[in-house]
Amino acid sequence: MSGLRGVLEDHVRPGSAPGAVALVGRGDRVEVEAVGSVDVDGTAPMARDSIVRIASITKPLIAAATMMLVQDGSIGLDAPVREWLPELASPSVLRSPGGPVDDVVPPDRPITVADLLSFRAGYGFPSDFSLPVIGLLFSELRQGPPQPQAVAPPDAWMATLARIPLLDQPGRSWLYNTCSDILGVLIARASGSPLTEFLAERMFEPLGMVDTGFHVPADKLHRFTSFYRTDPEGGLQLIDAPTGEWSSPPPFPSGAGGLVSTVDDWLAFGRMLLAEGTAHGRALLTPESVWQMTTDHLTRHQREAGTLFLEGQGWGYGGSVDVAAVDPWNVPGRYGWIGGTGTAAHVTPATGTVTILLSQLETSGPTPPALMRDFWRYASGLPTATEQPRL
Repeated sequence: MSGLRGVLEDHVRPGSAPGAVALVGRGDRVEVEAVGSVDVDGTAPMARDSIVRIASITKPLIAAATMMLVQDGSIGLDAPVREWLPELASPSVLRSPGGPVDDVVPPDRPITVADLLSFRAGYGFPSDFSLPVIGLLFSELRQGPPQPQAVAPPDAWMATLARIPLLDQPGRSWLYNTCSDILGVLIARASGSPLTEFLAERMFEPLGMVDTGFHVPADKLHRFTSFYRTDPEGGLQLIDAPTGEWSSPPPFPSGAGGLVSTVDDWLAFGRMLLAEGTAHGRALLTPESVWQMTTDHLTRHQREAGTLFLEGQGWGYGGSVDVAAVDPWNVPGRYGWIGGTGTAAHVTPATGTVTILLSQLETSGPTPPALMRDFWRYASGLPTATEQPRL
C-alpha cells in the first residue's frame, strides 16, 4: 500500500511499534492516518484523537510561552534569570567539563533568558554522557526519559539544581534538555501562575488544544495510549499504562517533555507559528517572536559539538532549525523537534507545512528511528526506504 498509511504500516505491522498516527498539513489540506492499536493487546485501534505522551515536542510550546512573557514585558531576553530564579544567581562552573564536580570556577557572566531558550545556559546533556556531572542530572534531577511522579516539586527541584555545577560557561556550549525544565519554572514565577494554568489560559484555550496537558483526566483515559520500549530480546516491554504516571497531575510539570497531546492539538500550535503568531484572528506571538523561535542561534562550533542530537541542524528557541540539507528530508528553515516517546513535529514556513508523527515506542537513542525518517521522506515528497530502487 502506498501513501501515508502505507508508510506507517510498513513499520507498525511487523510489531516494531504497536501503533502510530501521522499528519501532514499544507494550508487547508490535511492528510491524517492512524494504524495499529493503542496497546499491544489490541484493546482499541489507534485513532486521530488518540492521546500520546509527546515528550520533547513539548519544548517548542514552552519556548512559545516564554516568548509571550517577553512580549508582555514581564521578562527580557537579555535579562539575567536571577530575578526570577535566585537559585541561579551565583552558579559554579566546572573548570573542565570532564573534571571532578567539585573543581569549579565562578561564571564569566550571569545566565540570561536567551541562554535558556537557546540551550546555552551551561546546564544539560553534551554528546559525551560519561562526564561525571551528567550522572547528577540523572540521579538528582531525574533528567532523561519522562517520569512525572518521580520528580520533586519546582522549588525543591531548583534547590537541587543550584547545587549542580554548570558544565560550561553561560553562552559557550549548546547542551540538551535541562533548559526547558528551567524555563517551565521561570514561566510560573514570572507570570505568578502555575505552569499548568499559564499554558491553559494563554495557549491551549485560545488555540483550541483541548487534549493537551500534563496529565490525562479520567474521562479521557480511554483515548490514552500505552507506552513501550524494546527489550533485549526484541519484544515490547510496557513502561507506562493509561492508568499510570500520567493519570494524575505531576509534582513537577516538565517543560522538557511532560505534555500529552494529539495530532490535531499540535497542528493548531504549528499553524499558529506558520501564521506568524496568529490564530483565529488573535495574535498569540508577534512575527518577531516567531522569527526568534525559528531562527538558528548557534555558532558553527556549537552545532558541530551537538552532533549527537542535532545531526548538523541548528537550534532556535525550543526546537531545531534545518540550516543545510545534510540529509534528504532536511528542508532549510524547517523548525521543530523529536521526542523520546517516538514523536516528531515540525513546521516549514517556506511551504506552509506542518508534519506530526505520534507513536508510543521509546526511541533507543538520539538518532531518529526508521519510522520517523520514512515519514519525513514521505512528507518531503521523497521515496521512503521501502520504495528505494535496489542496486
